[in-house]
Amino acid sequence: EIALHQSPIIKTSMNRAFFFSAVVCLFCGNEYINGFLRPSIVSRSVNKMKVDMSFETKFFNKEAVEMAGTTEYVVKGGTNLYPLCGEVFKNNGIKKIGVIGWGSQAPAQAQNLADTLAGTDITVTIGLRKGSSSFKDARAVGFSEEKGTLGEMYEVISSSDLVILLISDAAQAQLYKSIFAALKPGATLGLSHGFLLGYLESVGESFPKGNDVIAVCPKGMGPSVRRLYEQGKSKKGAGINASFAVHQDVTGKATETALAWAAALGSPFMFATTMSDEYKSDIYGERGILLGAVHAIVEGLFRRFIKQGMTPEEAFINSSESITGPITKKISKQGILKVYTDLSPADKLLFEKAYSAAYKPALEICAEMYDEVASGNEIKSVVMHGSRLAEFPMGKIDGTFTWKVGEKVRAARIEENIPLNPTTAGVYIAVMMAQIDVLKRNGHSFSEIVNESVIEAVDSLCPYMHFKGVSFMVDNCSTTARLGSRKWAPRFDYILEQLAYPALDNDAPVQSALLEAFKSNSVHAAVDACCRMRPSVDISLFAESTMLERTMA
Repeated sequence: EIALHQSPIIKTSMNRAFFFSAVVCLFCGNEYINGFLRPSIVSRSVNKMKVDMSFETKFFNKEAVEMAGTTEYVVKGGTNLYPLCGEVFKNNGIKKIGVIGWGSQAPAQAQNLADTLAGTDITVTIGLRKGSSSFKDARAVGFSEEKGTLGEMYEVISSSDLVILLISDAAQAQLYKSIFAALKPGATLGLSHGFLLGYLESVGESFPKGNDVIAVCPKGMGPSVRRLYEQGKSKKGAGINASFAVHQDVTGKATETALAWAAALGSPFMFATTMSDEYKSDIYGERGILLGAVHAIVEGLFRRFIKQGMTPEEAFINSSESITGPITKKISKQGILKVYTDLSPADKLLFEKAYSAAYKPALEICAEMYDEVASGNEIKSVVMHGSRLAEFPMGKIDGTFTWKVGEKVRAARIEENIPLNPTTAGVYIAVMMAQIDVLKRNGHSFSEIVNESVIEAVDSLCPYMHFKGVSFMVDNCSTTARLGSRKWAPRFDYILEQLAYPALDNDAPVQSALLEAFKSNSVHAAVDACCRMRPSVDISLFAESTMLERTMA
């Protein structure tokens, strides 16, 4: 290839080809970079912050929130809004809400909705596949055929005014035509993930034109949605923040329906997004710092610390335990920057070296990962992999040495003795900031960036990781997230092993520009704004709950 480029004749021909391709790309909306075609679906949004995401509501109190120099609008939740939710649903002609599925989100959302709407004439009904083993689980928490709150999924879909579709992403891609056909005229279709939109766009299809289509997307897994709802009942409410999106508004009432749904789930605050932005940030995030990247960081640092002379137990404490314990707990209450500023001078230098070494390698993977999601490639990958699961089911990762050591460490844990390892903090926060910066470049709102890359990590997922292990979360999350974590964790692990850790071994100098960019990053002000809206209740994994965590036990 080098020889070809050095040939004057071939070099000229290749340059002409590059020029011609670049001209063609100007007309087709794509971008030609370094001899490679870059799809416009990715390149057009680079370095553009989100335009106004305002919305109008007659029933709920919309508040302006300043986030790092931008004004965004939210609705703050609380138990005081629960009676209003029923009134809004009634006003919008919603008498029956069908919750379809029984995975991570469905049990939590159905139970929260049923509790919030208790005493109204609105029925919350679970819809399941005929013969599903989940019928017994739904009955165990109070849903039943006798009460009209449990039934076959298509019967429930066809009789519901609001259909909340919470079956797996792969199942939605497989069954969407029959689901759309079953919707009654005028019904609202609700989703808690924009995956189906991404899939429909990839196959040239769309939602039925005669129905409102909305999304309410809690920024945490189902068990967290339920547990915080229960634990906040006596404290003016607590729950998991949620984004909401209105994709189709045929009736003119879709925004109110979405806000009532989100408030009824117990969301502390709700912020607007688009369904397209939601699936891009969500699928991207779970492959990054929410699951895939944190898995990689723990595995890599665990090996590294052992090579440096730590015992396996010490290595696990200084990697996994440090992340899911003191690092993310400080971020949750005081923000990302506070982890760094509270360090001693000696520990600050260790953090700075780790951050300098890890940020750019992580940014490279994050940029590629976002492009794969935004282009539709990752959605196609999930659907194709779903078709292979019957022959090649996903195995668990918890049998490896790292996670076996983790079981012993958790059993002997003394919480106050877990150190905040500055090297671990530097690597973890470098990856988190890389993920954040890619979302900023691609125009996502600060509300979405902070919730997808910070709050969901430190307030929903890491408490469960601390309770039962990172491997447990990787093995028990949604199919889409599990597939993504298994695909991208090795990429993060490899690039950190090949580029970041050798820089530390070679005592590479701190990159002052990177550190200054970290300290002055506008996301810190946005995190502070979100922290001020944080509910007073921390999730307790030991409190009694009606949430039957079938896959979480």
